[in-house]
Amino acid sequence: MLRNLLLYAFIGITSLTCHSQSINDKILNAINHSDWFALDSIYDSAPKDSIHPFLEISSRCFLGHQLNRPDVSIPAFQELFNTQSENLDLNNFITFAVMFGKDLNKVGENEFAASMINQAIGQTQQYLDSASVSNLSMMANWYSALAPYNTYQIQFNEADVATVPFEIIPMGPKEKGGVLMQLKESAINGTPADMIFDTGCVSSIISPEMAEKYGLTPLEGSKVSVAGIGSTNGYLAIAKELKLGNITIKDVPFTVTSMSSLAAINDEADQYADALNIILGNDLMLQLKDITIDFVSNNLTIPASATSNPVRTQAKPNICFADTRNLLCKCEIHDTPLLMLIDSGNASYGTLGEGFFDRNKPFVLTNGTKDNVRQAGIGGIKINERYLLPNLKISLGGHTAEIPEIDIKTTPEPASEGEGVLGLRTLMLYPQIHLNFTDFTLTPTPAKTVQRTQ
Repeated sequence: MLRNLLLYAFIGITSLTCHSQSINDKILNAINHSDWFALDSIYDSAPKDSIHPFLEISSRCFLGHQLNRPDVSIPAFQELFNTQSENLDLNNFITFAVMFGKDLNKVGENEFAASMINQAIGQTQQYLDSASVSNLSMMANWYSALAPYNTYQIQFNEADVATVPFEIIPMGPKEKGGVLMQLKESAINGTPADMIFDTGCVSSIISPEMAEKYGLTPLEGSKVSVAGIGSTNGYLAIAKELKLGNITIKDVPFTVTSMSSLAAINDEADQYADALNIILGNDLMLQLKDITIDFVSNNLTIPASATSNPVRTQAKPNICFADTRNLLCKCEIHDTPLLMLIDSGNASYGTLGEGFFDRNKPFVLTNGTKDNVRQAGIGGIKINERYLLPNLKISLGGHTAEIPEIDIKTTPEPASEGEGVLGLRTLMLYPQIHLNFTDFTLTPTPAKTVQRTQ
């Protein structure tokens, strides 16, 4: 939604002569191009009295929402609706209300979120189509179902730093060399559980069979739509206790859905879906605030202080949210600046989008070979014809490595996010990946030849 948001109301506002035309234009341009890093830099350096009040408040809403700063966005949304309602057209009003609800949910204010969305429906229903009303109502019901729970109560059990071991397991055809991260020493409601650690999944997901096996509590009226390779429907359920190594987390929401709605007609999708029965997504990771993925020792490390007392530094973010709330990270591949989806649930080195192909077409056609790519996930399996390109240099968080091979899209594909995908095998080129969800930074340890734990 945000990527298509043009915010036409701002155009008239920025024409006012009593405010700096150049600063307002720069802010408007950054918002309209979903360039949250540029907006952060412009807003941070600009004198606040040079920004039109509507744009100043809206900037804080967007920056807090897109750069994971709910402490910034929530008061900004309240100020926006209290003081700038005359500048909000219908589309902007609904968009900001949805954003506000998501940020309230992130900090556990689900009752407030449900009330606010229901109020927005009441104020705008006569102007909306039935699909929009249905989507907003589903969102409000989702928040209402979560409201009785104090979600994500995190206990480190007297440890200053928690350690969660994992193993790298094969995924997909052997010749493709696909792998996933499966957490060890983990349990749901006291029963040991194998879970996939997936930074490319917005919410934690469990199959209906596993939800019943582990005794999750279904939440009435909590229908949700889940997107992946395809799309499917599900509902919310609560795990009373989730153990990850020496961390205990109480009241953890999961989306219950079939991992492959195409299993009945696609044996290959059914085969791969067995590895995806329980997925820990970035909704949980964001609550932990700070995670280092150590591919040498095969451990996640999580400092207790980051969760109990998160402190934002002056570090510039290189992560932002996609429209779907997936995580996008700045990088360069073959000297081409890109904004890529961070996806440890992608079993390959990843994918480069059609934008990379367009900017590097002669190089791809000369050095690449055509390849059919099968990608398994929620909703089934997708087969695409792409180019396979070897030996590309990547710069991630200021550190370089060489990707042995990566797929290149030549045309747009449905449900694509960012300008490509950094898969698990690319992340594993670095000994460690540090994810700081307070500063919203990804920092790798410089790549080098190491002996990995098998």
